[in-house]
Amino acid sequence: MKALRLSICLLIAFSGARGFASEPAAEADPLSAVTGLLAQEHRHSRPSTPPMSLVELEAAALANNPKIRVATRRVAIAGTRVRSAGSLSDPEFMYRGWGTPFAKPWDLNQTQHMFMFNQSLPGPGKRALRTQLASEGVEQVKAELEARKRDVTAQVRKTFYDLLRNQDELLLHDEQAALARQSSESARIKYVVGRVPQQDVLKAQIALTKLVEHLVMLEQDGGLARARLNTLLGRDPGSPLEVQGQYSPPQKLPALLDLKKSALENRAELAVASSGVEQGEARTKLAQKAYTPDYNLSAGYMLMPDGARYRNTYMAELAVTLPWLNRGRHDAEIAEAQANLSADRAEYDNQRALVFEEIQEALIRAQSAKRLVDLYRQTLRPQAQATLKSTVAAYQADLTDFLNLLDSQNTTLEAELDYYRAASELESRIADLERAVGVPLTRDGNESNTGGSQSSLPQITPEVRQ
Repeated sequence: MKALRLSICLLIAFSGARGFASEPAAEADPLSAVTGLLAQEHRHSRPSTPPMSLVELEAAALANNPKIRVATRRVAIAGTRVRSAGSLSDPEFMYRGWGTPFAKPWDLNQTQHMFMFNQSLPGPGKRALRTQLASEGVEQVKAELEARKRDVTAQVRKTFYDLLRNQDELLLHDEQAALARQSSESARIKYVVGRVPQQDVLKAQIALTKLVEHLVMLEQDGGLARARLNTLLGRDPGSPLEVQGQYSPPQKLPALLDLKKSALENRAELAVASSGVEQGEARTKLAQKAYTPDYNLSAGYMLMPDGARYRNTYMAELAVTLPWLNRGRHDAEIAEAQANLSADRAEYDNQRALVFEEIQEALIRAQSAKRLVDLYRQTLRPQAQATLKSTVAAYQADLTDFLNLLDSQNTTLEAELDYYRAASELESRIADLERAVGVPLTRDGNESNTGGSQSSLPQITPEVRQ
């Protein structure tokens, strides 16, 4: 009896093979070409450099990012201006010769020789205000440097999680490719023995082709993210780079009021605007000091001509400006300074409103992203995996067709990909929120990455049940 059953199976297999041979060469084995393409395309090169963590990437970006280097040099330039802002003007030395006769221009004994030293002195308080104005300029460029650092850090975080998501998606692709090959092999054997129609084999061919297309897009996204991250690190965009880490969103996002208070204390753009207001106040005071007279002191030695009663003499001069006689000009300067101060204060209020709006939008997006992450992790992913396991068991028992198996595989793949996208999106939104606030958020009680492993998915055995 067993020999008879074996002979029947061999006869059916031979008949199926003849049916394949009667078709054109391109259709003799519909899966072999695509399976070979998947095997050829599905080769991930090992990283030539050790993977970097998020902390290492942020430190490298802060040290080597070109924009941060430019901002750092501007701080150094502004610091040198403080020393010169409150300095006195250069002293002057003057020689003057008087009374040299035209008839004897070479007879310098008849000339009155005067050697003078001159120094201008600004009115009281003006030098201090100029120093204060330059110091506020330093604080302003320092705040701009901190804003640049926070912006670069946020971009590094977002690109890091994009690349981390891409690596997780590649691992998931490996898992799904193995499962697709198993299901394709099972469909091939069932078709050979005549238990499934040829359309199941064609559907398996389409599924494998879709996986090749998916791999191409994943490699493109990974290459683009790697180029962006290398640029942020001040490296060549084509340098090899791999990352390692986990998604670590906080269990609870801060309240809006706490975020606004933190932004008022830490947001660099608000510090820049506040420094602009203080500079405007210093300019206004300096303009008002224009009514304080400036002084000019001169002292000199005079050598009188031969025969003079006193051969050696000296002279001293004191000059005082009279700003009251030029009231129109100084009043206009004060009015201009006051108008600029009003504009600076309005700019600060506008910047604060923009920061609060940015915080509100970033918080809403972060809350929505967190809800999606919780939904995928707690509900959709477990449901999709359970459905796939049930469908695989039903397909192996010939209780469902190959179309349902493909649908279940695609649903599981989409659920896993959507989870990784949602987790990466949440980390990006938190990075935007941290940038809007100006400081990193506390992450007490973080949720770790719970990506699926290959052992969690069912295995399809290509055996034919008798």
